[in-house]
Amino acid sequence: MKEYCYTYDFGILKLTIYSNEKGITKISAKQHNEINCVKKETPLIKKAYKQLTEYFSGQRQKFDLPLIMKGTDFQIKVWKALQTIPYGEVRTYKQIAEQVNCKKGYRAVGMANNKNKFVIVVPCHRVIGSNKKLVGYDLGLEIKQYLLDLEQKVVK
Repeated sequence: MKEYCYTYDFGILKLTIYSNEKGITKISAKQHNEINCVKKETPLIKKAYKQLTEYFSGQRQKFDLPLIMKGTDFQIKVWKALQTIPYGEVRTYKQIAEQVNCKKGYRAVGMANNKNKFVIVVPCHRVIGSNKKLVGYDLGLEIKQYLLDLEQKVVK
C-alpha cells in the first residue's frame, strides 16, 4: 500500500503527516528518511493539517482522524487511554497505568508513550510525573510545556 507524506510548519514545530488510503499512519516532528513515501497533500493529510491548525489556534480540542495504530496490544491500549485525557488536563504515568489495568506498569506506560507515532493527536504531552513535574517528552520539555500552556489558555 502506497504511503504519502507532507510536512507543514506550525511555528513551534514542523510536523510531517503520513497516510495511506485507509488512514493516518504517523504524525511526527522528527526528520525521517522519507524515501518510501510520496510527497503529496492527500485529502486525508489536508484534513489532519486543518485539525492541527485549529488545535494550535485554540479552536480544536478533540481530533477526528482515522489513525492506523501499529504496536503491541499494551501500547495500543495506552495510546487509546491517552486519547481519553481531557483537553487542558494532565494525568500521571501511574494514573494511566491504573487505567489500563497495569497498576505497577507506569514505566511501561512511559515506554509506550515514547513509541507514540501521533504527536499531539494522541496527547502523550498530557502525561506528567507523580510529583506533578514534566518528565520524558521526546520533543523536549520546552515543547511539552508549550502545548500544556496552549491548552490552559483555552480552557481558562
